[in-house]
Amino acid sequence: MIISTLIPVPDHLETERLYLRVPKLGDGAIVNEAIRESFVKLHEWMAWAQAIPTIAESETFAREAAARFRSREEIPLLVFRKSDGILIGSSGLHAIEWSIPRFEIGYWLRTSMEGHGYMTEAVRGITQFAFERLEAVRVEIRCDARNRASAAVAERAGYTLEATLRRHARDMHGGLRDTLIYVKFGEG
Repeated sequence: MIISTLIPVPDHLETERLYLRVPKLGDGAIVNEAIRESFVKLHEWMAWAQAIPTIAESETFAREAAARFRSREEIPLLVFRKSDGILIGSSGLHAIEWSIPRFEIGYWLRTSMEGHGYMTEAVRGITQFAFERLEAVRVEIRCDARNRASAAVAERAGYTLEATLRRHARDMHGGLRDTLIYVKFGEG
């Protein structure tokens, strides 16, 4: 059995234009600002975005995310633009199965940062990190089949549509939705 807390995992990574790091104490205000700006779009797709959080709730998120990183339950990452340090969104590796190892990448992008290729760049960087540093054999991206922006990121990052799970989950309005599963495979 793999004891995941013993696996050395860096708390940050960089791409050409981005700096990605694990959330930490004091990040609540910047996370909250990005969520507030992007709430209308986040509300449509993200189960956690059904109400605008307070700064204290966003700070709790940051602290709990840091704890999930320490336990290796997840590798949550805040995504910053290097040129000015602005938080442009969040991503990371979730639904981790260390015994394989298998990961799922999730992400959301600040509304004002759309259209610049930032999230595609972040996903490519996280994917490379998963394969090279964590020896992943499988990395997935899952999204609502109607969320074309999210699917487009997966496609631009070189993921292949593996499956469509019909009537797989409830959407934010209680209706049934299909889930797309995109995948990349590593050695193993």
